[in-house]
Amino acid sequence: MADSTEPARGADALLRARRTRVVVVGGGVAGLVSALEWAKIGAQVTVLDAAGRLGGSLETSLLDGIPIDLVADAFPAQAPALAGVIDELRLRADVDEAAPLPVWIAGPAAAGRASNAAPLPEATVLGIPSNAWADDVRRVIGWRGAWRAYLDRLRPPLTIGHERSLGRLVRQRMGDRVVDRLVAPVTRGLYGLDPDEVDVEAAAPGLSTALTRTGSLAGAVFDLLAPDGDGDGSATAPATRATLRGGFGRLATALTERLLDLGADLRVDHRVTSLAAAPDGTWTVRAPAPDQARDQATDQATDAAAAVPSAASPPGEVVVEADVVVIATGARVAAALLDGAGIRVGADAPAAPVRDVVDLVVVTPALDGAPRGRAVYPVVAPGRAAPGAAGANTTPDVASAALSVTLPSAEWPSLAAAAGPGRHVLRVTLDADAARSDEATIDLARGGAAALLGVDLPAPHAAGRRTVVLEPPASRLGHAEHVTAVRGLTSAHPGLAVVGSWVAGSGVAAIVADALAENDRIRSAVLWPGEGTPTSDAGDESAGR
Repeated sequence: MADSTEPARGADALLRARRTRVVVVGGGVAGLVSALEWAKIGAQVTVLDAAGRLGGSLETSLLDGIPIDLVADAFPAQAPALAGVIDELRLRADVDEAAPLPVWIAGPAAAGRASNAAPLPEATVLGIPSNAWADDVRRVIGWRGAWRAYLDRLRPPLTIGHERSLGRLVRQRMGDRVVDRLVAPVTRGLYGLDPDEVDVEAAAPGLSTALTRTGSLAGAVFDLLAPDGDGDGSATAPATRATLRGGFGRLATALTERLLDLGADLRVDHRVTSLAAAPDGTWTVRAPAPDQARDQATDQATDAAAAVPSAASPPGEVVVEADVVVIATGARVAAALLDGAGIRVGADAPAAPVRDVVDLVVVTPALDGAPRGRAVYPVVAPGRAAPGAAGANTTPDVASAALSVTLPSAEWPSLAAAAGPGRHVLRVTLDADAARSDEATIDLARGGAAALLGVDLPAPHAAGRRTVVLEPPASRLGHAEHVTAVRGLTSAHPGLAVVGSWVAGSGVAAIVADALAENDRIRSAVLWPGEGTPTSDAGDESAGR
């Protein structure tokens, strides 16, 4: 028999939802997803963003008529939380899956290898091979590296969790060449971290457990790569990445349009400067009047490919009383706001690296057919000594300043169609240098891309440079402990949530999953007070890698 109190309980929850005032500080993907979670149940939602546009890292611009994603450009094809948002926004038909192209690595030549570049071996997890004697592994690490890696089979297994650092673990088990020539290019390319900075369990869940079970690191990798294993396989596995046709920035456009349809109050050019808690559990959020001198024309030009609609910013200071506040900014701003409210969380936040990213549009038949796959990572990062580079069987390191080069027009079928025959889009990442001119940075990027790709590149038909601050990924050592401490402090304050890449880890899928889980936690407490917080499936994805 149905519970007769259920309709009344639902009506009470609906009434509470409509009375709830929610302020979201920050209009990036975490903020927009958070706002949507509240707006769709009828809450009164206000989004305040300091920038002149909404979307944050979700931004698409035109370069030589081609839609280029400026920061976030892809997501895991199998990401349930983000997939749910994409379906809710009716974007499923526009999902573009990556072409099944490998990642290449370029660096010191090993014995018996004529070229200094090769595809990343297939049977690997984060570059760790399951068989050091496989031809595609041995051509990178050489015979000496293969013999050293074989000692892994003879060493006693570690107990679970004994070594948290990926670099130290692999170096102890398999030696320097596996770390420097296979693992380091992958972790630097994927996470912007050296292997020693990577948390084993965060980056490769189950690897430590499998090591204890199988008795060797190679055996653990083989176990994870098995059809019934827990790993996701090699970085070259097909159909693991996806984007949206016309640019990933379309996700921000769709989120914003849906929020406007639901009556949310969206305000740009409003930098929140203070957050204060009242004795009754409510919050006061203050943002000064927007800067009327801001050059809106610059923002409109930047958003040419995917203009994000926004409400007009009224003059005067904005003071909003709220029952729920969701802080969806970067680490530094979030820590300052929380500190002003007496919640000190930022002391241990890691510094975010800064990179110059250069997009090049080139016309050259040398890149037809993607001869070096979808990306090339250097074995030795700029400014570092080349481990094992000396000796009769080695050649000099890649003479390149590039930290990585990717080929978006090779990876994405829709982008290749937009570029047209003969045109190729390259993305080159460099260490940031504020003193370097745009022209010098673009020349450096072209030279670095040519070195890593092994081709002569003509002067670009079009080029664009931007500087990007990278939030540390969840795979960084110490990240989990820091987030646990932050969430422990903020969860003590009803109606307060902290979301975004600095807690979720880098990657739109991880950010969305974490935002859904955090907002579900607070929303459940608001709608059904005193009944506990249901467990959200979205939280399973919230640890970004």
